[in-house]
Amino acid sequence: MIRTGLLGGSFNPAHSGHRAISIHAAASLGLDEIWWLVSPGNPLKPQAGMAPLEARFQSARRAARGLRIRVTAIERQLGTRYTADTLRLLRRRFPDRGFVWLMGADNLSQFHLWREWRAIASMVPIAVIGRPGYDADAHSARAMGWLRRFVRPACQARQWTTWRPPALVLLKLPPDPTSATALRAADPDWHQRTIKSLNPQALRDGVTRRPL
Repeated sequence: MIRTGLLGGSFNPAHSGHRAISIHAAASLGLDEIWWLVSPGNPLKPQAGMAPLEARFQSARRAARGLRIRVTAIERQLGTRYTADTLRLLRRRFPDRGFVWLMGADNLSQFHLWREWRAIASMVPIAVIGRPGYDADAHSARAMGWLRRFVRPACQARQWTTWRPPALVLLKLPPDPTSATALRAADPDWHQRTIKSLNPQALRDGVTRRPL
């Protein structure tokens, strides 16, 4: 089994925080690789200010350089918009992989808003990586009222492939205050420069190898 972490997001843009989460998760969970799922459109985020997929995909490729990370927009190819649907298809299409869902503590605090969030937790183990300013909200999140009984000790994180979902592990990460919101505020035109510098033929999906 190929131990694969899944980190979904808008990556608008990708930054050092995504990279730090991935490095820490790979070490803590003993992952063979991580897939960054660049969302065609996050249902919980406004479309205003959302850069084109091509720009976000390229920013993720740059942030992932040198790491065992595959940047993918496979959700667009699958035609899925919601994580639950994506997971169902990925597990069917890649039976040789064991998947664990990675999320920051900020996502756990709103996990109860995700469509079929209990189904997501019942399909794959979930690893939550702490983020500065969000940990308290995550621990008191509405979803934690249900998930708390399924929390596993962080010292057993490398055993996640033996866990039967629902299973949740909370991992602590050295603080990284970087946020995509702050980066966009400081440089609102970042995506325009990225688009201008792109070679469309060079944009190939890291998982399917198909042109973006």
